[in-house]
Amino acid sequence: VQLQASGGGLVQAGGSLRLSCAASGGTFSRQTVGWFRQAPGKEREFVAAIFRSGGNTYLAEAVKGRFTVSRDNGKNTVYLIMNSLRPDDTAVYYCAASSSIILSSIRMSRSYGTWGQGTQVTVSS
Repeated sequence: VQLQASGGGLVQAGGSLRLSCAASGGTFSRQTVGWFRQAPGKEREFVAAIFRSGGNTYLAEAVKGRFTVSRDNGKNTVYLIMNSLRPDDTAVYYCAASSSIILSSIRMSRSYGTWGQGTQVTVSS
């Protein structure tokens, strides 16, 4: 599976963006997909994940109530919908996939074997 993230951009605080993670090759419906972000000078951190079935989603505490993650297996795409954006959401956002992840490791970046190239999100105050 190859991944390509898109949809980033510059938005004012309080605004919204929808990121897309499009997959090609492989069997996308069997992949659990995670979103991570990395701000300048900081470590990469978990944002959200959605299991291959699409029924179970997980969000970091920092984004609960503001972000949602969903997938359309027919379009081989996972979405990260970001509302009420804040300046501290500014980062490069990456999507990643794994066909063999377990729940206890879903927030760990090392659990994902395939990564997209990242898309920049900048939130101005």
